[in-house]
Amino acid sequence: MTALKEKNAIERSREHLANERTFLAWVRTSIALMGFGFVIVKFSLFLKELSLLLETRGVPSKGYSSIVGVIMVAIGVIIILLAFLQYKKNDNQIKNNYFAPSSKLALLVTFILIIGGIFLIFYLLSTI
Repeated sequence: MTALKEKNAIERSREHLANERTFLAWVRTSIALMGFGFVIVKFSLFLKELSLLLETRGVPSKGYSSIVGVIMVAIGVIIILLAFLQYKKNDNQIKNNYFAPSSKLALLVTFILIIGGIFLIFYLLSTI
C-alpha cells in the first residue's frame, strides 16, 4: 500500500511540475513580447532624437512603430494573465484527478500573432 501511495505521489508531482514548466514557457513568451515591444518603442524614440539632433527631416514617420511596441507590451501582459489563469485551472484539475485539455490560450495567441503578422505585412508593403 505504501509503494502505491509513493508511486501516486511521484506521478502527481510530475504532473504538477509539467504544469509549472508550461506556465514558465508562457512567462518567457510574454517577457519576450514585452521586451521586444519595449525595444521597438525605444528605437523609435532614438530615431526621432537622432533626426532632431542632425536637424534633418529624414523619412516622414507616422509614428506607427511606437504604437506597435506598446501593443506588443500589452499583448505580453494579457498573455501572462491568461497563462496564470490556465495554470491555476490545470492545477485544480490535477488536484481533483480530472483533466480536460484546453487549447484556448494557444488558439488566442496564434490568432493574435496571425493578425499582427498580417498588419505588419501591410505596413511593410506600404513603406516599400
